[in-house]
Amino acid sequence: MEKRFPDDTVVGFNYLPTLHAQLLLNSPHRSPERAVQALAVASPYELGVPGSSTFWTNLYPVYVRGQAFLASHQGAQAAAEFQKIVDWRGVVGNEPIGALAHLGLARSYALAGDPAKSRAAYTALLTLWKDADPNILILKQATSEFAKLQ
Repeated sequence: MEKRFPDDTVVGFNYLPTLHAQLLLNSPHRSPERAVQALAVASPYELGVPGSSTFWTNLYPVYVRGQAFLASHQGAQAAAEFQKIVDWRGVVGNEPIGALAHLGLARSYALAGDPAKSRAAYTALLTLWKDADPNILILKQATSEFAKLQ
């Protein structure tokens, strides 16, 4: 992508840093700190809305950064990232990270030692997904995590 679209702002400041960061999180030599660093170039652009309504990718760098902070056990920083997605739901559109940000928030608050906020975030997620297939793995995990907070 970098070679094919060298002057494309969305590619250079959104897609590539996000993909690079996700690879750093998924690799056998997992490096959440390097993932956060890789996403630094996306920060000035991530809350902007692109000219075309077909591109709802703006907050993917935020989501992956939140995941990286979770992986490095930085609950407060992770919560701040996931909260951006919840606050900017109009930018997210119908992308999965809109709902998954609530799960990220719940996990972040639990990690940060705030069970009340964690329960509220789990409740928001489970409300959004009240009609979802109960066999979805991530929903099962969220339900189990929520039950442990009770």
